[in-house]
Amino acid sequence: MFASLRAHPMRLVFFLFALLVIVTSTLAIVPETRQGIVVRFGKPERTINRFQEGAVFGGAGAGLTARIPFAEEIVWIDKRVRDVDMDTQQVLSTDQLRLEVDAFARYRITNPVQMYIAARTEENVEAALRPILGSQLRNELGKRPFATLLSPEREGVMENIRRGLDRVARQYGAEIIDVRIKRADLPDGTPLQSAFQRMRTAREQEARSIRAQGAKQAQIIRAEADAEAARTYAQAFGQDPDFYNFYRAMQSYQTTFVGDGEAPKGQTSIILSPDNEYLDEFIGR
Repeated sequence: MFASLRAHPMRLVFFLFALLVIVTSTLAIVPETRQGIVVRFGKPERTINRFQEGAVFGGAGAGLTARIPFAEEIVWIDKRVRDVDMDTQQVLSTDQLRLEVDAFARYRITNPVQMYIAARTEENVEAALRPILGSQLRNELGKRPFATLLSPEREGVMENIRRGLDRVARQYGAEIIDVRIKRADLPDGTPLQSAFQRMRTAREQEARSIRAQGAKQAQIIRAEADAEAARTYAQAFGQDPDFYNFYRAMQSYQTTFVGDGEAPKGQTSIILSPDNEYLDEFIGR
């Protein structure tokens, strides 16, 4: 046989070409980032390098694999985390603010056979999940005020959306890993200005309330301090009236002759007679 092939070079070329076609149709290289479905005449037969929770990429599933030539083909499905970008949606919050929300979801194919039967490709899965993500987002954000998106409660909202979307994704052999809002803004124009005005009015009312509470607390503190000072003065007077008179006179002298330190010294003159009662402490006992 080989001698005949050597004698006819064209037969040798044809034989090598046929051998190459058979080998390439039999063997396939399995990438570590992809999982495959072996399909025989349109029917899924087995999976290759299927995703497993906690398994390291590039393990035993990657490498060379064999198939029946011309009867089986391999459909490759991404094993990594993929994104679903949602079209910008308008959401009406409970405080009647119309928001423009842009969000995305991250998912992974965990059951490639179910995905192949239900959607065939990852693009079809994303096309099916995209409107569901928008619907879940509108339903969840429509139950809450705009301030929720600026508070820690936002994490709970995202988790509710993820669970709702995950229930649908399971039908396509996918798992929703995370849902995040990229942007949530008020629409440009009059609604935006009116919303800012309402927010400014609310903050001004809150500031006035805080200032009123502060003034009330200050009056209470001053009243309590004055009462405590009066009690202290009364106790000091009861224990030593002479010392109390002397101490109060010194305080009065300091305020009158020295001042509080704000006005320049030497600009005020006080003329009193030596026997004035106000100067008794200067005269001595």
